[in-house]
Order: sequence, then structure tokens, then C-alpha cells
Amino acid sequence: MTQRVEHTTVMDRLAIDDLVTGYAIAVDDGDWAAYRALFVPGGHVDYRSAGGIAGSADAVADWLDAMMRRFPVRQHLIVNRRIGIALRDGGAPGDTATVQADYLNPMHLAGPHDAPPGASAGASAAPNYTCAGRYVFAARRAADGWRLTEVVVHEKWRQLLPAHA
Repeated sequence: MTQRVEHTTVMDRLAIDDLVTGYAIAVDDGDWAAYRALFVPGGHVDYRSAGGIAGSADAVADWLDAMMRRFPVRQHLIVNRRIGIALRDGGAPGDTATVQADYLNPMHLAGPHDAPPGASAGASAAPNYTCAGRYVFAARRAADGWRLTEVVVHEKWRQLLPAHA
């Protein structure tokens, strides 16, 4: 492998890692324009294993916008990222990639239990709902950088704590 190929591979891996981080931040911040911008036209998302929907990135962004209002505090921690970049003949990095990454997602479910007795409304933001599993991302090099073509969620577990637990 030449030094130029190694440099390109490292830069691609960093860009793909940034794409996955951008995904987590967009969801946590409720920035649905940024979420949509992460995908190629026709990008697909599948949240069915977590009780959600599957569909176009636009349709899923609309669904997430409504669903995530139930969770005013959320934080996606996406770790153990395994990035695989397809190779061209000769070993140069290609234009497609996959990422498998584990996630831990503590959130606070909105409701009448948000504040402890005697506290002002919204005083407690401690996570009371947590889910975890694995994402499988597929990405493609586009004219403006790496973009997602597909995201599939494989939820492994979830926990809902009772109010004031």
C-alpha cells in the first residue's frame, strides 16, 4: 500500500467516523435538517427492532421529530465503531463503506414525574429510559463527502425506570 493510499484511507475513516457522530448529534439535538443532510437522496432507515418505523430518511426524520418530543433529554453514545471501506482493484479505498457500532442511549421520558415533589417543573432530567444495541450504517462517497445510504437499528435491550426510582 502506498503512502497516498494510506493517507486516503485514514481520511476516509475519519470522515465516516464524523458522519456517524453527526448522526448521533442530529438526533440528540432534534436537528432534522442536519439529519436529512447526512443521507444520499433515497437513503433508507429501519428502526423496527426498536418499535419504530422503516422508510426514507425524510419519512423517518418526520417520525423522529414527533417521537423524540417525548424525550426532552437524550444522548446517543455510539461506540466500538468498526468501519469497513470497500477496496478497489489495487487496494485503493472505494466509494462505499459499512459501519457496525454499538449504542447506549440514556434518555429522560417527559411526563408528570419530571420534577421531584416540591421541586419546580422540569427540575429532574435524570435518565429514566435507556436502550442499547447496534447500528449498521451503510455509506457512499458523494460529491460533497461521505453520506449515509442506510441505517438499521438492532435494539438489544431497554429499561424504563419507575418515576422517582
